[in-house]
Amino acid sequence: MSTTVRRLGGLLGALAAALLCVLTAAGTASAHAALTATDPRQGSVVPEAPRQVRLTFSEGVLLGADSVRVLDPKGARVDDGRPAHVDGRSETAAVTLRAGIANGTYTVAWQAVSADSHPVAGAFTFSVGAPSATTVKAAVKGTDPVVGTLYDTARYAAYAGFALLVGGCVFAAVCHTGRGVRRVAVGGWVALFLATAALLVLRGAYTSGRGPGAVLDLSLLGDALSSRPGAALLTRLLLLSAAAVVLAVVFGEHVQPTVSGERIRPGVSGERTRPGVSGERARTGGGRRAYAWGLGAGGGLVAAGLAATWAAAEHASAGLQPWVAMPVDVLHLLGVGVWLGGLAALLAALGTEEPLPGDAARRFSRLAFTAVCILVATGTYQSWRQVGGWAALTGTEYGRWLLVKVGLVGVLVVLAAFSRRWTARLTDRAPGRGARPKAVPEKTGEKACQKSGEKTGEKGAAGASPERAAQLARQRAAMAKAAGRRERAADEGRSGLRRTVLAEAAVAVVVLAVTTVLTTTQPGRAETEQERAGRAAGGSSASAAGPVEARIAYDTGGKDGRGTARITVAPGRSGANTVDVTLTDPAGRPVDVPEVAVSFTEKEKGIGPLRAPLKRLSAGRSRASGFQLPMAGRWQLTLTVRTSEIDQVTEIEDVKID
Repeated sequence: MSTTVRRLGGLLGALAAALLCVLTAAGTASAHAALTATDPRQGSVVPEAPRQVRLTFSEGVLLGADSVRVLDPKGARVDDGRPAHVDGRSETAAVTLRAGIANGTYTVAWQAVSADSHPVAGAFTFSVGAPSATTVKAAVKGTDPVVGTLYDTARYAAYAGFALLVGGCVFAAVCHTGRGVRRVAVGGWVALFLATAALLVLRGAYTSGRGPGAVLDLSLLGDALSSRPGAALLTRLLLLSAAAVVLAVVFGEHVQPTVSGERIRPGVSGERTRPGVSGERARTGGGRRAYAWGLGAGGGLVAAGLAATWAAAEHASAGLQPWVAMPVDVLHLLGVGVWLGGLAALLAALGTEEPLPGDAARRFSRLAFTAVCILVATGTYQSWRQVGGWAALTGTEYGRWLLVKVGLVGVLVVLAAFSRRWTARLTDRAPGRGARPKAVPEKTGEKACQKSGEKTGEKGAAGASPERAAQLARQRAAMAKAAGRRERAADEGRSGLRRTVLAEAAVAVVVLAVTTVLTTTQPGRAETEQERAGRAAGGSSASAAGPVEARIAYDTGGKDGRGTARITVAPGRSGANTVDVTLTDPAGRPVDVPEVAVSFTEKEKGIGPLRAPLKRLSAGRSRASGFQLPMAGRWQLTLTVRTSEIDQVTEIEDVKID
């Protein structure tokens, strides 16, 4: 294994820990479809029982048999168990109630899957005639943390595998083939296949909120396969069988003979497996071009199909202009694969003993520039569609992660500019091959071995046994390999290009991690609409109390364990809320702690605890956006602060939600 490959392996291993930290910091998938309206309204009292309970979401949702359950005060179901969309509108859900239900308080517990594949859940109450006591405990179930982390890790592996597969094949077809490039493409195929299989197995547990043991539940697997995201994953596995055929053709060991007996690989690049014969081709010019176009078209269709399995099941398929967003998303993913996967292929080609022609590197430079132009165009549209406005870039979690991604891509572009300079200086000589006769004269090697044989009483090289001849061959190969490494290190253009491409690959690993986080984060446009809907719903209430604020002093008992927590719940009404937590020390300065957690419990109706998914914003400040409080009433706010491994305190205070 070459030094560069070993460095790349160490780099990827080090960045794996950073990836896990990013995914853990991001938490499990944020709710993407938000409940914006209900009929009857949350917390309302209606004079007579409604015929149906209707829910409206900010985007389309996928429904199951238990997506909407209506429970009477004793916990018995009073719905017909057949939730459906209203008039075929995917952003709605309705369930019919049984006739003759009595007066009292009813709890509606709902759970669905967003059109962009993420699970959402919640609960609210309404009363018929007059409110009553209820024994229902409708705690809202979120995604299991272990399952969520495994699912997000598999998402990352799928993105990385797709990039390596597409980038490796395109690099081999347009620029250069070789053992290193083949390993990149085949490794990408294996990673994508295994990650997709893992996503399909984990899908049921991920959407149902159950733990890792639920992956063995075949009924959940059947439910996953019957959904659109599950069908997309299954389609991806089928397309990977076609991708295996493309790999076999591009990198196949079978070769085509020429008129002179020279043998040529059937890849588009047409590289010869035996140098020394020039000017002859396996087919006529027209036949070769037709073959190349056919292979390119087939491979392009497979790559576009693989990209479409993401576009059809995630952000692009829901929200504004899906008919435009899905093709744009396919182009974006293909651009990512060609650029970032091609970088990995280029790095692998530079790290092997095989020669990399300067023209091949220059072809990839032009190809990468085209891919970057496509990414800029498609990324601009996607950013406008998902963020919605300038304020959401800094005011929403999605916008902040998007700014991080834009910054990293900017770093990649700067590094790519340096790579283009080194590419222009890359020579076309074959490293290690041209220097071999000088570095390892065959006779010199034989004489050295003969002298060694004379000292030990063995025969010289001329009369060596087969074992001795094999040893001499290994010695010559090792010396030639070392000489080749020295010559490659002395090639300034090659060494400089290898360093800048290695840096690009390191940044690309982080870019893919941030992209994975973005796919599990609620888009800024949806978050803004959700908060606007919550304010509108709250505005129709008779109360005009506004945000709820609580100041809680805490003391964990350890060093620097005293401080004050200021917790704000806005707009402070049933539905979607933003929970802000600010921690300060006795001097009023913001202070970070190892752990801070906030949860809400409605004791009277047995709802909760509902834990707010806090995300760190800055020193001492955390926020949970789109946090659902299903009903008005007096809620018990529980604050937990940990300042060291052993110093922790929990404080409780009641707050009123309108």
